Amino acid sequence: MTGPTELPSLPDARFAGLLAEARALQPTTVELRREIHRHPERGLDLPRTQATIRDALDDLPLEVRPGKSTTSLTAVLRGAQPGPSVLLRGDMDALPLQEDTGLEFASLEPGTMHACGHDTHVAMLASAARLLTAHVEELAGSVVFMFQPGEEGFHGARHMIHEGVLDAAGERVQRAFGLHISTNIASGQLQTRPGPMMASTDNFFVRVIGKGGHGSAPHHTIDPIPAAAAMVGALQTMITRRVSVFDPAVLSVTRIAAGTTTNIIPETAELEGTFRTLSEHSRALVREELPKVCEAVGAAHGCRVQVDLEPGYPVTANDPVEANRVLALGREVLGAEHSVPMPAPLMGGEDFSYVLQRVPGAFAFLGACPPGTDPDEAAPNHSNRALHDESAFPAGVAMYAAYALDALRAPRHTLAG
Repeated sequence: MTGPTELPSLPDARFAGLLAEARALQPTTVELRREIHRHPERGLDLPRTQATIRDALDDLPLEVRPGKSTTSLTAVLRGAQPGPSVLLRGDMDALPLQEDTGLEFASLEPGTMHACGHDTHVAMLASAARLLTAHVEELAGSVVFMFQPGEEGFHGARHMIHEGVLDAAGERVQRAFGLHISTNIASGQLQTRPGPMMASTDNFFVRVIGKGGHGSAPHHTIDPIPAAAAMVGALQTMITRRVSVFDPAVLSVTRIAAGTTTNIIPETAELEGTFRTLSEHSRALVREELPKVCEAVGAAHGCRVQVDLEPGYPVTANDPVEANRVLALGREVLGAEHSVPMPAPLMGGEDFSYVLQRVPGAFAFLGACPPGTDPDEAAPNHSNRALHDESAFPAGVAMYAAYALDALRAPRHTLAG
C-alpha cells in the first residue's frame, strides 16, 4: 500500500519555544523600553538613546558600529555557518508632544514624547538580538540590526543606507523586516499585506500673489483670497478626476493664511498641505498636476502663483513573497488567530520604504491596544495619550527572531536508509 503523495508539513522545531523564550526576556525588554521612554529624543541626534542601546547590547557577541552623520547604531551577529545576511530594523526617535498618560515612567523631557512607540521597537529589537545570540548555531549567515534615528520626517533610513547599513555584514542583505507597534490593533496581533503598505508623503506650499488695497474698493485690487479659496476645490477635483480610483491619492489643504485685519485686502495668501499616494505613478501624476492647477486658477483671478513641493517618503511597498512569509511565520509563532492580513493600506508614511526600495522585505504592524480598550477607541499613535500594551512585546521579539532564523536557515542533515 502506498501512502499519500503529499504529507502535511511539520511545525519547525526551532520556532516551537521562541515565544516562550521571548517572554522570558520580558523584564529586560520592559526595562529598556521604560528607560528610553523616560528620556525621549527627537530627530537625528539621539546621543542618550544611542548610549542606552549600546549598553543594552554590550554583553552580546555583536559587531557594533555607531553612525557618522547621525546617532544611528548598526550591530551585526555572525552565524555559526557562512551564508547571506538579513536586516531587522527598529527606529528610535520621539515626537514633539507633551505627554499626558500618567504613566509612572512618563517622559521627563518637556515637550517630547515617545507617542509613536519607537521606544518599544528599540526594546523589542534589542531583545531579539539577545534571543538570536542564543540560537547562533542555527544561523547560516549574518543578522544586521538597524537601530535608526530620524524616522519622524528626518529621512534617517536614507542616512543609514548612505553610510552602508545594507552592506554592514560585508555583502548586501538579501531580506529585510521591520515592525511598527499600533494602539489601534488588538494586542499581540500581527498584520501585514503584500504590495503597498503605507503611502508616499509629499507636502506642498502655495503662495498666491495679487495686489492689496482697501476692503471697500476690491475693484482696485487683485484679491488673492478668492483665488486661494478656489484652489482648494480645484485641487480636490483634480484628485477625483485625474487620479484613478483604483490607484488612490489623498490631498488635504491643512493651512490657509492671509490678511491682517478686517478692512484691508492683502497682497498675498498662502496654502499648505500634503498629498499621499499608494504608487509612484500616482505620486508623479499629482506632483505634475498640482502646480498646473494652482497656476491656472491663479491666472483666472489675475494672480501670480508660486508652488513649492517638498518630497517626503516613498510608498512603503512590501515584497509579496516576503509579506506572505511574515504572515506564515506569524501563524506558526503566534498562532493563526494572531497573524492576519491587513485589510487595507494606511495613508501614513514610513522611511523603511527606502530599505524596501533596495531589498526584498516586509513591514508589519503589531497590535498593542491597552487591555479593556476597544482598538477603534484607543488613543492612536501620535497622541499625547497613547498607551502601548507591554504584554505585546514578546510577540514582536519572537517575530524579529523568527524572521532571521527562517531567512538564515542552516542546512539540515538527513539520515540515509
